[in-house]
Amino acid sequence: MFLLEKNNSPLSDPQMLERHIKLALAVKAPNGLTIEIAYQIVKRVFNPMVSGAQNIPKGPCLFVGNHSLFALDGAIIRPIFLKELQRFPRAMGDKFLFTIQRVANILVDQGIVMGHPDVCRALMDAQQDLLLFPGGAYESVKPKSKLYELQWKERYGFVTLAAMHGYTIMPFGLVGPDDFYGHLMEGQDLPNSPLGKLLSHVGLLNADTRSDIIPPIPIGSLGTPLPKPQRCYLGFGQPINLSQYKSKKLAKGKVRSIREQVAEQIEIQLAELLLKREKDKGNDSLLKRLLTF
Repeated sequence: MFLLEKNNSPLSDPQMLERHIKLALAVKAPNGLTIEIAYQIVKRVFNPMVSGAQNIPKGPCLFVGNHSLFALDGAIIRPIFLKELQRFPRAMGDKFLFTIQRVANILVDQGIVMGHPDVCRALMDAQQDLLLFPGGAYESVKPKSKLYELQWKERYGFVTLAAMHGYTIMPFGLVGPDDFYGHLMEGQDLPNSPLGKLLSHVGLLNADTRSDIIPPIPIGSLGTPLPKPQRCYLGFGQPINLSQYKSKKLAKGKVRSIREQVAEQIEIQLAELLLKREKDKGNDSLLKRLLTF
């Protein structure tokens, strides 16, 4: 077990940040029974279809995709990357996840790293694959009206870092996890509801709480907490090779243009995968349709 010092966080202590980087670089691709079990569960329950894998270059990549509701995408794509694609992309998590020691320990052990520029630079210097969802936490709590829509706001840093290291950005789209749960109530509606007033009374919500980062109240398969066994579709677009920009600082307009290319490739994949899923619905068994209702 890789341990972070007690009561410290890489967020505020340069030495802890350096330690986080060293621990992250020491982690090797997981294998064995745990990964095999996870892979078999994903295959049997969610029956994922992978397309465009031939587009992935052999060299190190920054995999960039759409973030799913409650960030459940990791549980689906991690076993696929490891078992089928033979890649170990280092997923970059929101910084707040690493402020709690026990959570940080588990994440680092699993190869997940803090989404910090210094961490990204170190992993790219080591020629490792990375995995990033630019939408972050904001995209993982989206309302039903925004499913399978990118919500990146003003996040451009990943393009700058990839270009500086001459990396290839590998865009991908994932369809399925956004539909694992229905929405009993959207997050933005919660503060003014009776439940929201109760949460405010006990101090879980206050006037400073942003309604756009409050998650929806979910409902799973047959009204249970279990996710609906929706089939998942993972599609890889065309790689965007940035080797020509290595060690160069790009102008803002060029960074914006590259980001638009990445987003366009992801949106193309999402549109194609959603269409493919619609065509496949007729092949679902009665039980499958009941469990995903």
